[in-house]
Amino acid sequence: MCRTCFLAAHYCRSRRADLASSAASGILRHGVAPATQTGKTRMHDIRQRVGRRAKTEGHGARAKKGPMTHHDPALTLAQRLAEQIRARLIDGALKPGQRLSEAALSGDLDVSRNSLREAFRLLTKEGLLRHEPNRGVFVATPSMASIIDIYRVRRLIECRALEQAYPQHPAVMRMHEAVETALKCREAKDWVGVGSANMAFHAAIVDLADSTRLNTFYGQIAAELRLSFGLLEDPEFLHAPYVDLNAAILEQLKAGKSVEAARALEAYLERSERTVLAAFARLGET
Repeated sequence: MCRTCFLAAHYCRSRRADLASSAASGILRHGVAPATQTGKTRMHDIRQRVGRRAKTEGHGARAKKGPMTHHDPALTLAQRLAEQIRARLIDGALKPGQRLSEAALSGDLDVSRNSLREAFRLLTKEGLLRHEPNRGVFVATPSMASIIDIYRVRRLIECRALEQAYPQHPAVMRMHEAVETALKCREAKDWVGVGSANMAFHAAIVDLADSTRLNTFYGQIAAELRLSFGLLEDPEFLHAPYVDLNAAILEQLKAGKSVEAARALEAYLERSERTVLAAFARLGET
């Protein structure tokens, strides 16, 4: 036998011995030899390994997410950006007629300008922003017709939700928290804070209806409403009277007098509408 054939034969005998030893070891540890772990068993092992890896990577991905983790994952980036800008409108951080700087806002939100422009387009369709060629994007200024329409919608949604509410609804606690915040802000003469607490109070009233669609729709209405509030030069004149009115409506609801609370809210909204429309009329005279 030549040397090459001898070495080949020796390697084959050694390999068979190694496989036999591995099989015996597998039987002792697992009750099945590695060589017999085929078909469904092997596929099960592969799926387990892939599952563990995906789970590990999933935890890492969640850990790396930023402040947007509380948003609906089904929303696109542009929609999530639109939500954040809309929230700033509701909080009163952005004023009617204010020019929005793409550079500053994209840096603040840590997003690209292209994503921000898509969010601008969404908010422009909602009537919250307006685009002027060669000038940029501006916060919209509500018209008198839009203010009247906003309050018509508010009466339909809020008064009905309050009328059918029950005192133990979880949203009642958020109404209570909004009233407490407004009282603290009023004491500190923080009228912008009072306005934000007022917005939270009315959003909680809408929550009484237990409708996610109504909540989403009201989010747009609330942003337009806050813009109409921005037309008033004296926020104390607008917000101060309604702190105690909110508290009174809350007490009626807690006492089980939801119908009376709804009637009080309707009168309240009519008074608020007249105040905002008067401010708008004065704005047109200047």
